[in-house]
Amino acid sequence: MTWLDPNNLRKTSIKRAKIVCLVPSLTELLLDGGLLGQVVGRTKFCVHPKKLIKTIPVVGGTKNVNTQKLFSLQPDLVIANKEENTQSDIEVISQYVPVYLTDIKTLDDIIVCIKELMVYIPEFKGADIVNEIKGLSIDGIFSSEKVAYLIWNDPIMAVGNDTFIHYLLTKAGLKNVFSEINRYPEVSQRDLIDKNPDYLFLSSEPYPFKAGHLKHYEEILPHTKVILVDGEMFSWYGTRILKAPDYFLQLKKTLC
Repeated sequence: MTWLDPNNLRKTSIKRAKIVCLVPSLTELLLDGGLLGQVVGRTKFCVHPKKLIKTIPVVGGTKNVNTQKLFSLQPDLVIANKEENTQSDIEVISQYVPVYLTDIKTLDDIIVCIKELMVYIPEFKGADIVNEIKGLSIDGIFSSEKVAYLIWNDPIMAVGNDTFIHYLLTKAGLKNVFSEINRYPEVSQRDLIDKNPDYLFLSSEPYPFKAGHLKHYEEILPHTKVILVDGEMFSWYGTRILKAPDYFLQLKKTLC
């Protein structure tokens, strides 16, 4: 994690800090940690918890933040993510407001993130969440089956290594067939055929794969089980990750 701080407030506790969070999974984390009255801004993709989120003003999307609206909220802290937000937005915002820039690729990273946020935001009830994450039982749910995980359809984009999704797939006992490639590689239908995965996961986000896509990929990969998966369960690394073990167990039953 990185602090971009024009006011030299790095890791200084501020009571009742007003927060704008530009990261959907972390917005949910903050609200689950008791900060409903302090989160004053969010992106349109910050949609959980559904009962609490509607009252919080929207400052654009994750990739196109309305900085004018953000500044009008006069936040004490902006929480962003290296992957989900743009460098240009972060550079503009950090000239005027402290930005806590996250880069989360493992469960250990999210634990560090929570602990650091507890220093800056004393009202944030993160200790129990940390303990719950430490107690997660995800390891070895699957049995080394080969998987390709797609996040986009045209062009076809898959999940490679050095990503939280790859980490979670591996931790759950799956073998990512594109693990030799970094980040989110563009791949071809020929690549998928050559890799011949046991499973093909079509994610619900960022590209919203639907049932209509199943037939197309089933025709390309007749020996592969093709299934739609909930992208939040693989990529939301806040409190939503606590739902992952049950989801993975149910997914395994569906695939078997």
